[in-house]
Amino acid sequence: MDFGVLLNGLAQAFTFSLLGVLLFALAFWVMGKAAPFSLKKEIEEDQNTALGVVIGSIILGIAMIVSAAMHG
Repeated sequence: MDFGVLLNGLAQAFTFSLLGVLLFALAFWVMGKAAPFSLKKEIEEDQNTALGVVIGSIILGIAMIVSAAMHG
């Protein structure tokens, strides 16, 4: 087994994982600034399921974009 290929794959996986986490954090921050209410309060205290679904959809969308970038 070629360890150079293994290390290259691990480096790419780490890079894209970091990119995905950063994009998620950026999207959550933008949503928090754009929303006229507290996202944390709406989801945790008020049990706003619709907002949870919207945020989950954004997470899945970012995951699909990062996945497409990984596969070229």
